[in-house]
Amino acid sequence: MRVNKGWLLGLILVLTGSMLSGCLAGEENPASDSGLEEKVVVYSPHGKDILSEFEKQFEKKYPGVDVQWLDIGSQEILDRIRSEKANPQADVWWGAPSVMFEQARTEGLLEPYEPSYKDSLPEEFRAEDFSWTGTSQTPEVIMYNSKLLSKEEAPKDWDDLLDPKWKDKIIIRYPLASGTMRTIYSAMIYRTYKDTRDPKEGYEWLRKLDANTKEYSANPEIMYSKVAKGEGLLTVWNMPDTVMLKETKGYPFDFVIPESGTPVLTEGIALVKGSKHPKAAQAFYEFVNSTEAMKLLAEKYYRIPTRTDVTDLPDWITETEIKTMEIDWKLLEEKSDEWMKYWDENIKNRAKETTE
Repeated sequence: MRVNKGWLLGLILVLTGSMLSGCLAGEENPASDSGLEEKVVVYSPHGKDILSEFEKQFEKKYPGVDVQWLDIGSQEILDRIRSEKANPQADVWWGAPSVMFEQARTEGLLEPYEPSYKDSLPEEFRAEDFSWTGTSQTPEVIMYNSKLLSKEEAPKDWDDLLDPKWKDKIIIRYPLASGTMRTIYSAMIYRTYKDTRDPKEGYEWLRKLDANTKEYSANPEIMYSKVAKGEGLLTVWNMPDTVMLKETKGYPFDFVIPESGTPVLTEGIALVKGSKHPKAAQAFYEFVNSTEAMKLLAEKYYRIPTRTDVTDLPDWITETEIKTMEIDWKLLEEKSDEWMKYWDENIKNRAKETTE
């Protein structure tokens, strides 16, 4: 009998496709089995070390769920989530000062979520409606190159940074993109604003700091590298990162907690409203805030947990004395953008422009 070869080839392809479909249908889909979506997208300023580690751990616990993360500055995250409001690309926002999460909450960008550990989280470390919760406390410090400066030589307080002897010795992370730097700069303005209701004295302080600043680095890694190499002797940054870089990477860093007090910001986490992978997002949220994760973050990455039920914390957390600067965080939320815009347009690099 004569057979139409084209028809036979088509039949083989159909049968092969059916067999493959059957095989695939019979295979387990771990993501489906766990009830989670196939991926979760995380925006975070925490850096590749922390993000890579938790990506691996989460994917090990939930096989079939792909963790995708974008490591950018806190302000960049807020701006990006704003621009993506109509079509959210992120599921989880992990890391930024609480004032930024409050801004996002008032703009309707966050999805309220009460975590399983809510009873171990003091009220000051969360939004009233749980649209964000605090993950860690972050004291701000003066960080310096310990090979080139002794502790006795390093500045002892914020105002010491204005001494002309530090001219071109200070490297600073570009403030507008950084939640840490926006907090520090806003706190410097707030010190006098709280009594005068005028930012003028604070602006003058930032103008004097600008005169001593050699460079504004585009990202933290550039800042770390330049201070480590001695291209600058010191900066202002947060205590956990300073200790982590010293202990885990061998950077010649040490820090001074300013004598007059320092802002201690609350780092947070939130779910993005309208995200595409809400179940996987909730699982990731719970995972990185478990007591086990909090202990790991404290011991390996030098984060101070906000949860009250995390025990056996490292000595550097339990023994370090920190004088907390009293700050009206609500006011900083309202004024920070205005103050930073003024700095960007009227102060940044102006000292260099007048001397060139």
